[in-house]
Amino acid sequence: MTSYTHTISSGLKGRKAQERPMAPTRREIWIGALALGLAGVGLASPARAETALGEQVEGDPAAPIEIIEYASLTCPHCAAFHSQTLPQVDKEWIATGKARLVYRDFPLDELALRAAMLAHCAGPKRYFAFIGVLFKQQQVWARSADPLKELAKIGRLGGISQQAFDACMADQSLLDAILKVRLDGAKNHDVSATPTLIINGEKHAGALSYDEINRVLTKHLP
Repeated sequence: MTSYTHTISSGLKGRKAQERPMAPTRREIWIGALALGLAGVGLASPARAETALGEQVEGDPAAPIEIIEYASLTCPHCAAFHSQTLPQVDKEWIATGKARLVYRDFPLDELALRAAMLAHCAGPKRYFAFIGVLFKQQQVWARSADPLKELAKIGRLGGISQQAFDACMADQSLLDAILKVRLDGAKNHDVSATPTLIINGEKHAGALSYDEINRVLTKHLP
Protein backbone atom coordinates (compact mmCIF):
# COMPACT_ATOMS: atom_id res chain seq x y z
CA MET A 1 0.00 0.00 0.00
CA THR A 2 1.50 3.30 -1.06
CA SER A 3 1.52 5.92 1.69
CA TYR A 4 0.37 9.51 1.33
CA THR A 5 3.91 10.78 1.06
CA HIS A 6 4.79 10.82 -2.62
CA THR A 7 7.17 13.30 -4.33
CA ILE A 8 7.32 13.98 -8.00
CA SER A 9 10.53 12.58 -9.43
CA SER A 10 11.31 8.97 -8.70
CA GLY A 11 8.11 7.76 -10.24
CA LEU A 12 6.29 10.55 -8.38
CA LYS A 13 5.49 9.92 -4.73
CA GLY A 14 3.49 12.05 -2.30
CA ARG A 15 0.19 12.87 -0.68
CA LYS A 16 -1.62 14.49 2.26
CA ALA A 17 -4.94 15.83 4.05
CA GLN A 18 -7.77 18.06 6.29
CA GLU A 19 -10.54 20.81 5.79
CA ARG A 20 -14.08 22.32 5.54
CA PRO A 21 -16.54 22.37 2.63
CA MET A 22 -16.09 24.94 -0.10
CA ALA A 23 -19.55 26.11 -1.07
CA PRO A 24 -20.12 26.61 -4.79
CA THR A 25 -19.16 30.09 -5.99
CA ARG A 26 -19.19 31.90 -9.33
CA ARG A 27 -16.69 29.25 -10.45
CA GLU A 28 -19.73 26.97 -10.73
CA ILE A 29 -21.12 29.11 -13.54
CA TRP A 30 -18.44 27.77 -15.86
CA ILE A 31 -19.02 24.15 -14.84
CA GLY A 32 -22.76 24.65 -15.10
CA ALA A 33 -22.42 25.90 -18.65
CA LEU A 34 -20.33 22.88 -19.58
CA ALA A 35 -22.83 20.61 -17.84
CA LEU A 36 -25.64 22.05 -19.96
CA GLY A 37 -23.54 21.47 -23.03
CA LEU A 38 -22.85 17.87 -22.05
CA ALA A 39 -26.55 17.23 -21.55
CA GLY A 40 -27.03 17.38 -25.30
CA VAL A 41 -24.07 15.40 -26.54
CA GLY A 42 -25.27 11.90 -25.76
CA LEU A 43 -23.01 10.74 -22.95
CA ALA A 44 -24.19 7.17 -23.40
CA SER A 45 -24.95 5.31 -20.17
CA PRO A 46 -24.30 6.50 -16.59
CA ALA A 47 -21.35 4.09 -16.50
CA ARG A 48 -19.53 5.80 -19.33
CA ALA A 49 -17.21 7.77 -17.06
CA GLU A 50 -16.24 4.67 -15.11
CA THR A 51 -15.67 2.86 -18.41
CA ALA A 52 -13.54 5.69 -19.80
CA LEU A 53 -11.60 6.50 -16.65
CA GLY A 54 -11.87 3.46 -14.42
CA GLU A 55 -12.35 3.84 -10.69
CA GLN A 56 -9.31 5.32 -8.96
CA VAL A 57 -8.89 3.13 -5.88
CA GLU A 58 -6.29 2.90 -3.14
CA GLY A 59 -6.36 -0.09 -0.84
CA ASP A 60 -7.87 -3.55 -0.98
CA PRO A 61 -10.83 -3.55 -3.41
CA ALA A 62 -12.46 -6.11 -1.10
CA ALA A 63 -12.14 -3.94 2.01
CA PRO A 64 -15.46 -3.83 3.92
CA ILE A 65 -15.59 -0.03 4.12
CA GLU A 66 -15.67 2.16 1.03
CA ILE A 67 -14.65 5.82 1.31
CA ILE A 68 -15.57 7.79 -1.80
CA GLU A 69 -13.91 11.20 -1.89
CA TYR A 70 -15.21 13.92 -4.20
CA ALA A 71 -12.58 16.65 -4.50
CA SER A 72 -11.47 19.57 -6.66
CA LEU A 73 -7.75 20.05 -7.27
CA THR A 74 -8.05 23.84 -6.88
CA CYS A 75 -9.91 23.54 -3.56
CA PRO A 76 -7.64 24.65 -0.67
CA HIS A 77 -9.85 22.74 1.76
CA CYS A 78 -9.20 19.54 -0.21
CA ALA A 79 -5.46 20.23 -0.22
CA ALA A 80 -5.53 20.69 3.55
CA PHE A 81 -7.55 17.48 3.92
CA HIS A 82 -4.92 15.64 1.92
CA SER A 83 -2.12 16.95 4.11
CA GLN A 84 -3.64 16.69 7.57
CA THR A 85 -6.12 13.81 7.72
CA LEU A 86 -5.70 11.26 4.94
CA PRO A 87 -2.20 10.16 5.99
CA GLN A 88 -3.57 8.80 9.26
CA VAL A 89 -6.64 7.33 7.56
CA ASP A 90 -4.26 5.60 5.16
CA LYS A 91 -2.09 4.25 7.96
CA GLU A 92 -4.87 3.05 10.26
CA TRP A 93 -7.60 2.04 7.83
CA ILE A 94 -6.48 1.71 4.20
CA ALA A 95 -3.09 0.06 4.66
CA THR A 96 -4.61 -2.38 7.15
CA GLY A 97 -7.24 -3.56 4.67
CA LYS A 98 -10.22 -2.27 6.65
CA ALA A 99 -11.13 0.46 4.15
CA ARG A 100 -10.51 1.47 0.57
CA LEU A 101 -10.43 4.97 -0.89
CA VAL A 102 -12.18 5.78 -4.18
CA TYR A 103 -11.17 9.21 -5.49
CA ARG A 104 -13.61 10.98 -7.82
CA ASP A 105 -13.12 14.29 -9.58
CA PHE A 106 -15.46 17.15 -8.74
CA PRO A 107 -13.76 20.11 -10.47
CA LEU A 108 -15.09 23.48 -9.35
CA ASP A 109 -13.49 25.40 -12.22
CA GLU A 110 -11.72 24.90 -15.52
CA LEU A 111 -8.26 24.84 -13.98
CA ALA A 112 -9.26 22.02 -11.61
CA LEU A 113 -10.61 20.16 -14.64
CA ARG A 114 -7.31 20.59 -16.50
CA ALA A 115 -5.33 19.38 -13.49
CA ALA A 116 -7.61 16.34 -13.22
CA MET A 117 -6.98 15.60 -16.89
CA LEU A 118 -3.23 15.68 -16.27
CA ALA A 119 -3.53 13.17 -13.41
CA HIS A 120 -5.55 10.79 -15.59
CA CYS A 121 -3.10 11.13 -18.47
CA ALA A 122 -0.31 10.01 -16.12
CA GLY A 123 -1.90 6.57 -16.13
CA PRO A 124 -3.36 4.42 -13.32
CA LYS A 125 0.00 3.51 -11.78
CA ARG A 126 0.97 7.16 -11.31
CA TYR A 127 -2.48 8.65 -10.83
CA PHE A 128 -2.44 9.02 -7.04
CA ALA A 129 1.15 10.24 -7.10
CA PHE A 130 0.10 13.08 -9.41
CA ILE A 131 -2.95 13.84 -7.27
CA GLY A 132 -0.68 14.10 -4.23
CA VAL A 133 1.77 16.43 -5.94
CA LEU A 134 -0.98 18.60 -7.41
CA PHE A 135 -2.48 19.11 -3.96
CA LYS A 136 0.90 19.63 -2.33
CA GLN A 137 1.95 22.24 -4.91
CA GLN A 138 -1.51 23.75 -5.33
CA GLN A 139 -0.44 27.23 -4.20
CA VAL A 140 2.27 27.26 -6.88
CA TRP A 141 0.41 26.19 -10.02
CA ALA A 142 -3.14 27.29 -9.17
CA ARG A 143 -2.06 30.86 -8.36
CA SER A 144 0.41 31.20 -11.21
CA ALA A 145 -0.04 33.82 -13.91
CA ASP A 146 0.19 30.90 -16.36
CA PRO A 147 -1.22 27.85 -14.54
CA LEU A 148 -1.24 25.61 -17.61
CA LYS A 149 2.47 26.25 -18.03
CA GLU A 150 2.99 25.22 -14.40
CA LEU A 151 0.87 22.10 -14.90
CA ALA A 152 3.00 21.23 -17.93
CA LYS A 153 6.11 21.56 -15.72
CA ILE A 154 4.63 19.13 -13.21
CA GLY A 155 3.85 16.81 -16.08
CA ARG A 156 7.43 16.92 -17.35
CA LEU A 157 8.79 16.15 -13.89
CA GLY A 158 6.52 13.12 -13.89
CA GLY A 159 7.63 11.95 -17.33
CA ILE A 160 4.94 13.59 -19.49
CA SER A 161 6.43 15.49 -22.42
CA GLN A 162 5.09 18.84 -23.61
CA GLN A 163 3.69 17.10 -26.68
CA ALA A 164 1.92 14.51 -24.52
CA PHE A 165 0.64 17.26 -22.21
CA ASP A 166 -0.81 19.20 -25.15
CA ALA A 167 -2.48 16.05 -26.45
CA CYS A 168 -3.89 15.40 -22.98
CA MET A 169 -5.36 18.90 -22.74
CA ALA A 170 -6.96 18.45 -26.18
CA ASP A 171 -8.60 15.12 -25.25
CA GLN A 172 -12.29 16.00 -25.40
CA SER A 173 -13.44 12.49 -24.48
CA LEU A 174 -11.38 12.63 -21.27
CA LEU A 175 -12.76 16.07 -20.44
CA ASP A 176 -16.32 14.83 -21.01
CA ALA A 177 -15.72 11.74 -18.87
CA ILE A 178 -14.39 13.78 -15.92
CA LEU A 179 -17.36 16.12 -16.12
CA LYS A 180 -19.67 13.10 -16.24
CA VAL A 181 -18.20 11.89 -12.94
CA ARG A 182 -18.86 15.35 -11.49
CA LEU A 183 -22.43 15.43 -12.77
CA ASP A 184 -23.09 11.92 -11.44
CA GLY A 185 -21.73 12.96 -8.03
CA ALA A 186 -24.16 15.86 -7.89
CA LYS A 187 -27.06 13.73 -9.11
CA ASN A 188 -26.46 10.48 -7.23
CA HIS A 189 -24.97 11.78 -3.97
CA ASP A 190 -26.14 15.40 -3.89
CA VAL A 191 -22.52 16.60 -3.84
CA SER A 192 -22.27 20.40 -4.01
CA ALA A 193 -19.09 21.20 -2.07
CA THR A 194 -15.61 19.79 -1.71
CA PRO A 195 -14.41 17.69 -0.16
CA THR A 196 -17.38 15.42 0.30
CA LEU A 197 -16.96 11.87 1.58
CA ILE A 198 -19.42 9.04 0.97
CA ILE A 199 -18.64 6.36 3.55
CA ASN A 200 -20.52 3.14 2.80
CA GLY A 201 -23.25 5.26 1.23
CA GLU A 202 -23.38 7.83 4.06
CA LYS A 203 -22.63 11.41 3.01
CA HIS A 204 -20.25 13.62 5.02
CA ALA A 205 -19.59 17.09 3.59
CA GLY A 206 -16.52 19.05 4.65
CA ALA A 207 -13.10 18.32 5.99
CA LEU A 208 -13.62 15.93 8.85
CA SER A 209 -10.88 15.62 11.42
CA TYR A 210 -9.26 12.21 11.84
CA ASP A 211 -11.17 11.66 15.08
CA GLU A 212 -14.46 12.38 13.31
CA ILE A 213 -13.64 10.04 10.42
CA ASN A 214 -12.39 7.38 12.81
CA ARG A 215 -15.73 7.40 14.66
CA VAL A 216 -17.65 7.05 11.39
CA LEU A 217 -15.42 4.27 10.07
CA THR A 218 -15.57 2.36 13.35
CA LYS A 219 -19.36 2.47 13.14
CA HIS A 220 -19.17 0.74 9.75
CA LEU A 221 -16.87 -2.09 10.80
CA PRO A 222 -18.53 -5.49 10.23
